[in-house]
Amino acid sequence: MASVAPERSAGVDAELVKVWFRFVPREGWLPYDTEGLWARPVGVDTARVANVPFLQDGVAEGDVVRFSVADDGSLWAAGRVEASDKCTIRVLPVPSGPLGRDAAAVHERFRPFGLGGESFSEALPLVAMTVPADADLAAIKQLLVSGAEQGWWMFEEGCVTDAWRDS
Repeated sequence: MASVAPERSAGVDAELVKVWFRFVPREGWLPYDTEGLWARPVGVDTARVANVPFLQDGVAEGDVVRFSVADDGSLWAAGRVEASDKCTIRVLPVPSGPLGRDAAAVHERFRPFGLGGESFSEALPLVAMTVPADADLAAIKQLLVSGAEQGWWMFEEGCVTDAWRDS
């Protein structure tokens, strides 16, 4: 199987490490079975996730994960040890919908909520967003549902909190 990991761009913190997550690929989805996430070490075997996951469920930017070191020096996640109270939401614009394949248009719709995120690629305009705990969760959920009902996008909740579920 293949791996996916965000590229480190110029100016990115040199203290970041890549922590790899292994998972079972979903039928009809991207053919990856690992995802590398940038993280900032906080202990001997723990690190705080520093970017939003595109594929890995159950983890959000800001979460602390425990890792083990493989023989080749790579870091492999062994589980989440501290939740950040942030959510991971993924949005894929419907190519035939009003937004077309425009990831920037998705970002623009969520900009009023102050959400940060990343786009997977031009070929696959999947947008992964971090939703902070103090965001207007109910309004964000309403926009997600409304956009899906209107054929703008499909979305999934990669990692959510009790506050998200209750909103």
